[in-house]
Amino acid sequence: MKKTKRILALAGAVLLILLYLSTLVFAFMGKEFMHWLMASVGASIMVPVLIWAYSFIYRLLKGDTEET
Repeated sequence: MKKTKRILALAGAVLLILLYLSTLVFAFMGKEFMHWLMASVGASIMVPVLIWAYSFIYRLLKGDTEET
């Protein structure tokens, strides 16, 4: 389970880095890409919130009290 958590954490970090880079690129590309910029900003906010919510619900359903 520990190895799975590390792999998922690394995948989440890579996803966030790619989202931040895409936000930066769309910001410099101009007004034509404003919709893509807003989608990228929204995803940059929603992805960490959803990851936290999924892990919180999983911990509640599993009954795991370990804080690691």
